[in-house]
Amino acid sequence: MNIATRPPRSFLFLPATRLERLDKALTSGADAVIIDLEDAVAPADKAAARAALANAAAPMASAAPGTLWLRINAMGTREASADLDLWQALPAPGIVLPKTQGLDELRALPPGCPVLALIESAQGLAMAPRLGEVPAVVGLAFGSIDYALDLGGIDPDDREALRHARSTLVWAARVAGLPAPVDGVTARLDDDAALLADAGEARRLGFGAKLCIHPRQVATVNAMFAPSAADIEWARRVVAAAGDGAATQLDGAMIDRPVLQRAQRVLAAAR
Repeated sequence: MNIATRPPRSFLFLPATRLERLDKALTSGADAVIIDLEDAVAPADKAAARAALANAAAPMASAAPGTLWLRINAMGTREASADLDLWQALPAPGIVLPKTQGLDELRALPPGCPVLALIESAQGLAMAPRLGEVPAVVGLAFGSIDYALDLGGIDPDDREALRHARSTLVWAARVAGLPAPVDGVTARLDDDAALLADAGEARRLGFGAKLCIHPRQVATVNAMFAPSAADIEWARRVVAAAGDGAATQLDGAMIDRPVLQRAQRVLAAAR
């Protein structure tokens, strides 16, 4: 799936040490798969993970354009340099850049590579509105766990405590001229209620997608970030009532241009 034509709803992480699961990840229903060389791989295993990834170039090449992403290690580290050398030999996955804090690190990435900038600190959030200045940046994502740690170790599961950061990131993406950002992970794999609540909170705040750490989370996330049947029916009725675009009423509520445009966006997302 190409992020330029229809932004994904779900990004599924796959540890670079578990590449035997690549086919399963690509058929999980996730709109995009992030092969992770950073947090999912222990320091002692990173070299072996890169070697295995180099040998997986053929199956990676069979993935649909825009589907595969590679989370490298943070810029400025020795590991990041080795990751980028490997990236040159792979079938052009996008780069997920962890701990993004400024423009220089983004400009140091290989030219022509789409970048999803992962915001994981207060400094990164402060810089987020400017990240669209780098043409390679196609989106922002929220690293909620590391962000909570950066703020002194607050509970990353506390939605209220992180609401300001999430709302700010949505605003920053809009200022930067980027699509709606990608929300962070829900770490509790066996808690469906937490996943629903997290995804619902993110969508209400304006996020367009969510990071997943297990295939079982994908269907729920896809459903939460897609228009509901009620949304689609409402949008169809609004478009039909608006006719030539002049202000009118439907069910006692005024329909003007912003309402019509919202309805049109819902229908576009449904398609």
